[in-house]
Amino acid sequence: MKVSLMITCLGDLFCPEAGVATVRVLRRLGVEVDFPKGQTCCGQPMFNSGFHRDAREVARHTIEAFEGESPVVAPSGSCAAMVRVGYPELFHDDAGMRGRAEALAGRTFELSEFLVKTLKVEDVGARFEGRVTYHYACHLRGLGMTDEAVRLIRNVKGAAFVPLERWDQCCGFGGSFSVRYPEVSGAIVADKVDCIARTGADAVVSTDAGCLMNIAGAMRRRGVKVRAMHLAELLASE
Repeated sequence: MKVSLMITCLGDLFCPEAGVATVRVLRRLGVEVDFPKGQTCCGQPMFNSGFHRDAREVARHTIEAFEGESPVVAPSGSCAAMVRVGYPELFHDDAGMRGRAEALAGRTFELSEFLVKTLKVEDVGARFEGRVTYHYACHLRGLGMTDEAVRLIRNVKGAAFVPLERWDQCCGFGGSFSVRYPEVSGAIVADKVDCIARTGADAVVSTDAGCLMNIAGAMRRRGVKVRAMHLAELLASE
């Protein structure tokens, strides 16, 4: 099988190791990975801020960059949800582009979703010695996802999975939300860090770079010595 890799803006700029790890995991499972070089942002920051005209232009570019029939895999529930849910909405009054948007939406998957639901794989041959907890990123709800990442974590050899209190509660990032409402965002992530600290975990894993950046920064400021890891990094470990 061949897939196209959609790398997120945050992944490209701040968490490139997640993209590298995604490729390693997919190749280990015999999947050929293509990287469309023309790809840019998915347009979600503009879409969420109400600049739908600009978001449509970015979405149109993305649709063209990923034209084809191969599944598109993104190590981000946020970007995958933008393509799956946001793109058809953006082009609701443009029949031609809506059809193309829906075609891309129908073959775009978040990484853990693709592994568990499409490849039907829960053990990817990973090994990690330590206690691991998991933060559920908000945008996974838009994809109809539940426990896919947890099923993968539980199959990592050597890893002891530790459930996180209020595991599905937002970390407070929310993209531009954290800029517009810093006090609210800070209070939310403080609660998330408290929950993580109580697990005694060696690592906290999530599927989105935005969540991980927010949580890691808050833990660092609080002196909480827990490693923040993208799920792809955990799954790529041997």
